[in-house]
Amino acid sequence: MIGFAPAKINLGLFVTGKRADGFHDLQSAFWPVGWNDVLEAHRSETDGLDLHLTGVAIDGDPVSNLVSRAYHLIKERYGIGGVTAHLHKVIPMGAGLGGGSSDGTCMLRLLDALFGLNLNDKDGETLAAELGSDCPFFWRAQPALVTGRGEHLEAWHFEFPADTYIAIAHPGIHVSTSDAFQGVVPQPSTVDFHALVTAPLSEWDQTLRNDFQPGIEALHPTIRQVRELLKAQGALYSQMTGTGSACFGLFSSEESALKACKAARANGWTAYTAEANR
Repeated sequence: MIGFAPAKINLGLFVTGKRADGFHDLQSAFWPVGWNDVLEAHRSETDGLDLHLTGVAIDGDPVSNLVSRAYHLIKERYGIGGVTAHLHKVIPMGAGLGGGSSDGTCMLRLLDALFGLNLNDKDGETLAAELGSDCPFFWRAQPALVTGRGEHLEAWHFEFPADTYIAIAHPGIHVSTSDAFQGVVPQPSTVDFHALVTAPLSEWDQTLRNDFQPGIEALHPTIRQVRELLKAQGALYSQMTGTGSACFGLFSSEESALKACKAARANGWTAYTAEANR
């Protein structure tokens, strides 16, 4: 059985407070993007998980990989048998695109199907929250307004103007989450994401911000260069996503988005584009 684990971008990311449990309260709109990792899983007669990794290198011990953690969470909770899995990694690591979270949640979905667990959306999102803050979003991977530490989701019925394209550029910098949070000061947010429906994309910078962006760009000036390149290529709105280091731009045509990706690749950066509403 094969699953596709999409990336996401944050349309705005506000850090609104520090919680008693050590996490931060966040406010953001998550938007799925069809830049996918590929995960294949099959039942095995051998107990445990046999996980094979290809593609973009994954840092750290494979045992702590979110795909592996998802398997052990389901095994502990439901007593499932052995699984052989192959993760082909495409989404850059440490880029703020949620690839690891998406992979882990994709594994939950595959295991649900393989072993007939019949998890509903509430069950799936609750399990995903045990894996990580961004994981519940990827259970359905639909546009959502996100609060709390990432576990509170509200469906966001928004569509970009016709012919809007997203271009993403990643400069190959890995940003650690701990560094990102050390450089941010929580502050209240009064953003009304529903007001974006009537606001031109070129005016989104009057409403949206990424609270991690100033601190991360101070640590890694190249990230500012990525964002500025997207703007110079005609992006109506440009922002770092998540805790970085990938940046995205919203363009009014496929031609301009492709041109921005070409310029990004000329700098040695990874780039991806797709129609925003796809």
